[in-house]
Amino acid sequence: MKRTLQDLYQSSHLSDGNASFIEALYEDWLEDASRVPRYWAELFANLRGDAGAETGHLDVQEKFRQLGRLPGTFDHQVADRKEAAVVKLISAYRLRGHENARLSPLGIPHYEPVADLDPAFHDLDASDLEREFDRGSLVGPPRMKLREIVELCQRVYCGSVGIEYLHISDTRKRRWLQERLEGVRGIPVVSDEERLRILRMLTAAEGLEKYLHTRYVGQKRFSLEGGDSLIPLLHEAIIHSGSHGVEEVVIGMAHRGRLNVLVNILGKSPAMLFEEFEGQRKEDNPLRSGDVKYHLGFASDIQTPGGPVHMALAFNPSHLEIVDPVVLGSARARQVRREDSKHEKVMPVLIHGDAAFSGQGVVMELFQMSETRGFGVGGTLHVVVNNQVGFTTSNPHDLRSTLYCSTIAKMVHAPIFHVNGDDPDAVHHVMKIACDFRMRFKRDVVIDLVCYRRHGHNEADEPAATQPLMYKTIRGMDTTRRKYADQLIERGLVDEAQVQTMMDEYREKLDQGEQVADVVTEPRANEYAARWHDFDHVDEPCNVDTAVPLERIRRLSRQLTELPDGFQLHNRVKRIMDDRRKMAAGKIPMDWGFAETMAYATLIEDSHKFRLVGQDSGRGTFFHRHAVLHNQADGTTYTPLQSINPGLHVSVIDSLLSEEAVLAFEYGYATAAPDTLVIWEAQFGDFANGAQVVIDQFITSGEAKWGRLCGLTLLLPHGYEGQGPEHSSARLERFLQLCANHNIQVCVPSTPAQMFHLLRRQVMQPIRKPLVVMTPKSLLRSKAATSQMSVLTDGRFQQVIGDRGPGEAEEIKRVVFCSGKVYYDLAEKRDAENIREVAVMRVEQLYPFPEADMRGFVNEFPNAREVVWCQEEPQNQGAWYQSRHHLQACITDAHELKYVGRPHSASPAVGYYAAHLEEQRALVNEAIM
Repeated sequence: MKRTLQDLYQSSHLSDGNASFIEALYEDWLEDASRVPRYWAELFANLRGDAGAETGHLDVQEKFRQLGRLPGTFDHQVADRKEAAVVKLISAYRLRGHENARLSPLGIPHYEPVADLDPAFHDLDASDLEREFDRGSLVGPPRMKLREIVELCQRVYCGSVGIEYLHISDTRKRRWLQERLEGVRGIPVVSDEERLRILRMLTAAEGLEKYLHTRYVGQKRFSLEGGDSLIPLLHEAIIHSGSHGVEEVVIGMAHRGRLNVLVNILGKSPAMLFEEFEGQRKEDNPLRSGDVKYHLGFASDIQTPGGPVHMALAFNPSHLEIVDPVVLGSARARQVRREDSKHEKVMPVLIHGDAAFSGQGVVMELFQMSETRGFGVGGTLHVVVNNQVGFTTSNPHDLRSTLYCSTIAKMVHAPIFHVNGDDPDAVHHVMKIACDFRMRFKRDVVIDLVCYRRHGHNEADEPAATQPLMYKTIRGMDTTRRKYADQLIERGLVDEAQVQTMMDEYREKLDQGEQVADVVTEPRANEYAARWHDFDHVDEPCNVDTAVPLERIRRLSRQLTELPDGFQLHNRVKRIMDDRRKMAAGKIPMDWGFAETMAYATLIEDSHKFRLVGQDSGRGTFFHRHAVLHNQADGTTYTPLQSINPGLHVSVIDSLLSEEAVLAFEYGYATAAPDTLVIWEAQFGDFANGAQVVIDQFITSGEAKWGRLCGLTLLLPHGYEGQGPEHSSARLERFLQLCANHNIQVCVPSTPAQMFHLLRRQVMQPIRKPLVVMTPKSLLRSKAATSQMSVLTDGRFQQVIGDRGPGEAEEIKRVVFCSGKVYYDLAEKRDAENIREVAVMRVEQLYPFPEADMRGFVNEFPNAREVVWCQEEPQNQGAWYQSRHHLQACITDAHELKYVGRPHSASPAVGYYAAHLEEQRALVNEAIM
């Protein structure tokens, strides 16, 4: 039946909006009908009908309030509030329990007591302790007494382990961690067999340090004493990861405890170590300098329940954390070699110092790289050996601005386990959870091993001078081994005689110089091992045949310029692709982008893997490469080089904005991939100085110090074009200063064909040496700096290129040597002025310096008396000072050697374009005229 508007109007006062008003009137009517208007009294009477008397709601509510105050009753609102308080208390323990954990073996108060870990903070009192509450997501029975909840949270979050994990945004990871931590109710799960193994490893850790301390008094060894638990932690981590199917563990660490790890984990012979202490070991190769014993690496195999695991400890300079990205680069290369795309076969382990972990910026860069497509390794196990002191600084207000040294790891949502190093069972328990987390989620995880340093920064140091109270405590403490042995004696697992026997047997092995680690000693075939023996018998670059047949180039060009159906190029890129088709057909000269791409394509077709990394490497900083193409229709990408040899690993990676960590990563990658052309490209050459430590400590000296071969190629845009001090120079002089003993190659190719042959030579020659290339900028589009196809099909890299210009050999009076872009300015000036007595020679390889070729060119001109070195860089920079002695060796007493270029300058270049042009004109005129 339809309701009329009148019907609605007559009942509108009974709508929901007036409910409170009507209820109040009804309560008054129940108490006294005369207190309400007649209309309402009649309405309420009709509603009740024949029902009996009704009690008012307010009376009922008051009655329940009174009942709630009686003993044995509990107000539901109070109950709800208490339940919520318990949930908040549990959350507080999960969030901040680590701040009240017993982490320091020294008993140093960690931080002020956390107020919200006290039940009273949440309005819970002693009367609530025996009352049962819903435990929420806490692992346990559905309802627990508050006392039980507090005890469980104390054991899990405030014992010898403190964990930070609520910063992790992924609920699955948080819940997994809660179940692993709370499921065992804070009691480490360690078998008796494992405890005995831990005691043996602690005995080894302490035994080696005491042996070295008494046998080599005062010698530096950067003792592990105080952080002894690192040894059982590492040993068990390898055993445990092996049970997960891990087959390789790549380890990086600084010098603290390194000797202990070498001997007790990797199985380095103690006799070999003693020879190093006594200075008796010498390098077989006179070009090898060697390094101090606590920088050396090692490799071995250890048997695990899952099969043998290959361990590799990376060599490391004193620059502490710089080895981190090197290790990850090596791990990535090993994963590629094993086709381990799921990151299940190779696991990196990094051992940090507390002060370095929080203090060195490369750690931040490392974490920022960790989950990117080009640099991910499926997670790293980080162990911070937290001595609670950095050199002589122990006040946290001086060491860092964060609560912990490990706070930096929160940026990648890594769980952080803080653990007391004097509780080996807790260390063992945490290690298992950390390894399992890494293997399950393929993400970084951090163990902050809170320990101490029994001696000073080194053994000759006196730490009490700067930390008197800390070292007063330390000198009164038993060792970790002694404490743990006492615990096992109390458990009845061993007696004092067995403990002493362990120590005596270990020392006897040291006396005999015998291997003490349980490693695989029989030779084991490893199909995934890198084949370095193919490259260790030649020192100098070889001018191998790098020519490629014309038909092969044209076929590869067609393949590279053939796009997927519907792939829409940007108009400018389309023109470049069209030009490359013309270049392959011989219709126009080839440019740098074509020649470089052809070098890569031919190597890839020959089954050489390829990896190009830089901040703009896909496109090329100067819009010349276009190794990665972008579909303008849907944003998808296509890498033509990957189509050349399907299944072969080919990567072109636009990196994050980092030089130091990325270059170190590529160095590590190249040291584990001799069959791969690995290239790092700087956006501008001078940006490489942000990675100078990598260049100094690894790239240029790694072979001399450690015998580490490396075929890494650096592309550094270099050239003076008026772009100012920061975009002109790749600091050529710095690389030349580092050249010695054929350690690296430094080249300045001046044509596309030279670049083609140089890149192919880097892979095809029977050596692996770093190659530093000063690459062009403006020449990329210069019509003068092009090449004909015939130079690719019938040529090779030329270390020196001669150009006598319009004159005959007998007419030449002056020979000008130069490198790079300035050649084109010099040749243009000479030819424009038709100067017949000047020859201009391009030195394309500055190291190893091609003295024989240079001498041959000088001898071609019997009447030449002036030899000029011309460069764009200031006199104190560029090649002049580092190459002058080579030039002098190429000429006779009849020649005068002269420098032409910019004068000495603190800055690489001027900042004003007009000033640049004036300087350039002056040096060209002086060299030619």
